[in-house]
Amino acid sequence: MTTFRLTDLREILRYIPQFRDRVFVIALDGAVVADDNFQNLLLDISLLRSLRIGVALVHGASAQVRQLAAKEGVRLSNSDGTGVTDALTLRLSIAAAHQVTHLILQGLSDQDLRGAAGNFLVAHPAGILGGIDHQWTGKVDRVDSPMIQSLLERDIIPVIPPLGWDGDGRTFRLNSDAVAVEVAKALNAVKLIYLSAHKPPRLTGKPLRQLTTDECAQLLKKSRNEIAPTEALSKLDNALKAAKVGIPRVHIIDGTTPEGLLTEVFSNDGVGTLIHGNEYQSIRKAQKKDLRAIWALLQRGMEADELLKRTRVEIERIIDDYFIFEVDKTLVACGALHLYPETKQAELASVYVDSRHENRGIGLKMVKFAEEQARAAGMSELFCLSTQAINYFVQKGGFRLGTPDDLPPPRRLIYDKSGRKSQVLVKPLGILAPTNQG
Repeated sequence: MTTFRLTDLREILRYIPQFRDRVFVIALDGAVVADDNFQNLLLDISLLRSLRIGVALVHGASAQVRQLAAKEGVRLSNSDGTGVTDALTLRLSIAAAHQVTHLILQGLSDQDLRGAAGNFLVAHPAGILGGIDHQWTGKVDRVDSPMIQSLLERDIIPVIPPLGWDGDGRTFRLNSDAVAVEVAKALNAVKLIYLSAHKPPRLTGKPLRQLTTDECAQLLKKSRNEIAPTEALSKLDNALKAAKVGIPRVHIIDGTTPEGLLTEVFSNDGVGTLIHGNEYQSIRKAQKKDLRAIWALLQRGMEADELLKRTRVEIERIIDDYFIFEVDKTLVACGALHLYPETKQAELASVYVDSRHENRGIGLKMVKFAEEQARAAGMSELFCLSTQAINYFVQKGGFRLGTPDDLPPPRRLIYDKSGRKSQVLVKPLGILAPTNQG
């Protein structure tokens, strides 16, 4: 597992400008507060605050509610604030919430951080749902964002329990995952980070790393029963809601993993699950300001003999042919499209993906982007040359094996001079690539 290197200051410094003086809402499960790694999380939060990043903490208390119920030998009507809350469960929920709030405030004090808890949430009864009266289960009506903002401005960390109050002073039990969405929305947070006491969501055993809002919605609709652990479903459901109301990034992390929070926040590789809007990833034409990053990326491919050797001056001369793939405004892949109008052919060249972002379908997205650009330019065939990715282009990209005779005359001269004997691959642009992704 990749862990964050505190010595990698460049990675931290790259993210600080976009996060400084903005707010993160961090939602902790009660089991995370009880875990040994909680002290490490408090250190991470201290670092965020030192970088002028505002932090509001929302916490759950399900683990503590179950512990109290077991201790008293009583049966809960519901343990996580999503079902019916009877009077007995409400009493235990209030006690458990106060217990967790106290532990968080105590931990913040240990790290020389100031925190404050309060009645930040105005709630109303969830009511009768599906013919069932949910009694003391509530729903957030309003977040007292001015009070929370005033604490943040005074360098005080708001601690928000899963409890809400109505105008008559009645207390309602709330689901902390849902509360976190409402708080993030009210504070215009740039990140909502769920810290759970289990591994991030997986589908058929494979970790879910990055999902757009559309991908997340389809996943929950079509493969809901295949997602594990089941506890992660609440996080995914609420992450989708948060993304739809404008929270740019929602993360689901194993809060028991040392350095997991910092790794997720200060790298575009991460260790958890990220739900984001489509703008998080983008392909665009390269600009002169991208030259240094493109050159650094292509050097790795040239050193591994995966790409034809070019000088920085050569790349600068044809920079308009290049296009790049960005993740969170960081260049992670590049490629070039060279046009040969006289033969209506286009060459896909210099495709290289940063090793940290391999096997995420980025290469195929680059191929499809090049196809679209070539078609728009009136080209009828796309070709590429490869020494080490031949199977990829055939199996994933829909290319077929060709010969040097398939190359345009100017490109054939360069091919013969290079002596690399690369495999020529060709693809008529009327044929769409297979949809399966690696």
